This record gives sequence, structure tokens and C-alpha cells, in this order.
Amino acid sequence: MKLQNLLLRLEKHHKKKLDLSLGRTFNLLKKLGNPQDKIQNIVSIVGTNAKASMGYSLKSILNANGYKCNFYTSPHLKSYTERFIFNDNEISEENLIDLLNDIEKVLGDDNATVFEILTCAFIKYAENYKDNINIIEAGLFHQYDSTNVFKENLFTLLGVIHNDHFQWLQNKSIEGVIYEKTNKLLDSNIFVNKQVNEDIRRKIEKSLENNKSKKYFFGKNFNISKSENSFIQYQDEFGELILPQPNILGEHQLYNISTSIAASRKIFKVKDESIKKGVQDIKLKGRLQEIKSGKLKKLIGNNRLIIDGGHNISASFSISKWAKTQNEEVNLIIGMMKDKEHYEFVKSFEKVVKSITLIDIPNNEGGIFKEDLKNKLNGIKIKFHLSDSIEESIKSFSAQDKNIILCVGSLYLCGEILKLN
Repeated sequence: MKLQNLLLRLEKHHKKKLDLSLGRTFNLLKKLGNPQDKIQNIVSIVGTNAKASMGYSLKSILNANGYKCNFYTSPHLKSYTERFIFNDNEISEENLIDLLNDIEKVLGDDNATVFEILTCAFIKYAENYKDNINIIEAGLFHQYDSTNVFKENLFTLLGVIHNDHFQWLQNKSIEGVIYEKTNKLLDSNIFVNKQVNEDIRRKIEKSLENNKSKKYFFGKNFNISKSENSFIQYQDEFGELILPQPNILGEHQLYNISTSIAASRKIFKVKDESIKKGVQDIKLKGRLQEIKSGKLKKLIGNNRLIIDGGHNISASFSISKWAKTQNEEVNLIIGMMKDKEHYEFVKSFEKVVKSITLIDIPNNEGGIFKEDLKNKLNGIKIKFHLSDSIEESIKSFSAQDKNIILCVGSLYLCGEILKLN
């Protein structure tokens, strides 16, 4: 409760939750002694999708090779403390409260959004672990994101780029999104993940023409595929690697992992055995995460409960592709935010799942009401149900069945499910 009250107070430092500009961030960093110029070993992660997956994959591989990491990620699922990992450990709530109180004192009466304050807090605290690798995930776009404050980095991991957050752009197109995410990438090394289609990949390549970085593209400089014996074959200039199956679901995760492997081999010269161990050790919440214990698992009985925070068209493609490969019947529970492409997201599941239950995201003013969401889905030929709560929606399925209950549409929904469990 103390942390939540503090965050509510921090919101008063700027009238907008989001305001694309770097001026306030640099002002606060200057007051803090410019810590962005004092920490090193920066890894930048940018993209519409796959940022967290690439970040956690890279961290796991580097840890297996003996590196210590700091990791800044967003949003969180259950607590803001999840956003701050130092020396491979999540910060305690007490330490985060102390840190944010200190930052607020330095900020004084100046303006800053909560995200800008959180970013500066991470950078300042990272000074305590100067030898660590600093993995820093961008929030929105990159050009004016408060994580874009470093003069140099080791490399950038560029994730999947697709249509999202058009409301913040003048150029409301895929070209506009690509520009915002790639225009100000540092000159170092850029590793580009597999894209939704070849057209987007070409547009990214063109957008990076004037960037002096060495560029490595999935499918051109590194690749990954599944072999018949369910092992994974990875290839790049250093040769082939046969990898074990990771403990995370979805073919798209192999592409995310491969991007992190490419960087770890090229930049850090990570040993093959460390890569294999790192791949096996990847832990990822809210991304096709199966709930195997707890209150909700008891409710679903023989069914499998899986949650994924995917909320845009690109994510729906990946999730529906995974759902198609399952032997069990798949039923969706969906809760979404107001500012998403609802029809296009849900349409991806039309011929894949048996039913869809729509719910409100609990405790979130930005969520779309289930009735309004249903009205936006006219024309999608599937059986829709409305439910008043997460628990009610799960109870509507027979515990005797052996099917998949898949909850999607928002990381905020995933967070509420994990809290409830």
C-alpha cells in the first residue's frame, strides 16, 4: 500500500501519463549527476513485441556464462518491483520505496512522468553495480522514450515491429512505427528478430541504411528451426548449435531466443554449453505461461490454464498459431484495454478456438467494458459469452474436461489472474 500511495503521488508531477519528450528525463538525470554517463555495458531492447522475451532469454544465457545482470523492463504483472532487477535479483518493495523517495526529493517541483521517474531511478541505482550488464527495455517506441539517454551501447536487440500505439503518431502507419523505433538507435551492433512478413523486414533494413552499426538479421545472419527429434537447430557464422527444448511455449519464442543467442555469441563469445543451459533456464511470466498450481488451477480441474499478455495483431498471430498446434480444444477468455485494435486481434482466433468469453479487466480504468468489446466484434463468427469476473469465467468450464483455457488480451489481465491465483 505504501508503494501504491507513493506512485499515486508521483503521478502528480506531470498532468499526462505519457508525453513524448526527452527534456524532462535529461533534466532529472542532470540533477542526479548524469548517471547515464557513468554506467556501462548497455544493451538496448526495442520493438513492438518480443522485448521482454528477448531480454529474459539474453539474461538467462549470460547468467549461465557467469555474467551478472541488471534488467529494466515494463510493464509489470503484479508489482512495480518486477521492473527493477539488480545483480539478478528483483528489488525489494522497501528498497524501491526508498529509491523513489530519494528521486522525488531530487526532482523537487519539476515535471516528469511516472515512467520517466522510474527509468531515472533504475539508471541511478545501477551505479551500484557498475560491472554488470545493463539490459534496458524501451517503453514506447524509442526516439523519445526515456530509456534513449545513452551515448553508447554494446548492441540493440530489435524485436518484432508491427502496428500498435498509432494514437501517439503523426504518421499512423507501419512506416511511422518503424521510424520511431529505429531512427535514433545507437551506432554499435543491431540484431533484428524475425518479422511478421518480408515487407516489414525490408522496410526495417531500409530505415537502418544510415545507421553505422553492424547489422544482423534473422534469416540472413542467423537462423533457428525445429528438427524432427524435437531438438532445436541454431545456425550463425560460428556454426551450428543443437539446443534442448526451452521451458516456454510457442514457436515465436524460438525466434526471440535466437536473436539473443546471436548477440551472446557475437558480442560476449558465450560458450555453447552456457547457451544450452541458458535456454533451458529461461523463465517468462505472462507469455503462454501455464498455471500449474494455486487456487485457479484447482478450479479448472483437468483443463490447462494458460495466460498470455499479447494485445496486438502481431501477438494474436503468434498465439493463434500456437493454439492451432494443440491437440486439445481451446477456449479463450479475453479482456482488453480501450486503445487496442479489438476486431483485428479477436478475428485471428475465429477459426481456431471453440468459444470466447469476454470479461472486464479488474481494477483498471483503461480497460474496455465487455459489452462494448462485444459490440466491436460484429461479423466474427464465433460463440461469445460475457462473464462478470475471472473466477466466474473459469468456473463456466467443466473441471472434468481436458481442454485449454487460454486467457489473452492484456498484460494487465495476466497480472490480475496471477494475483488472484
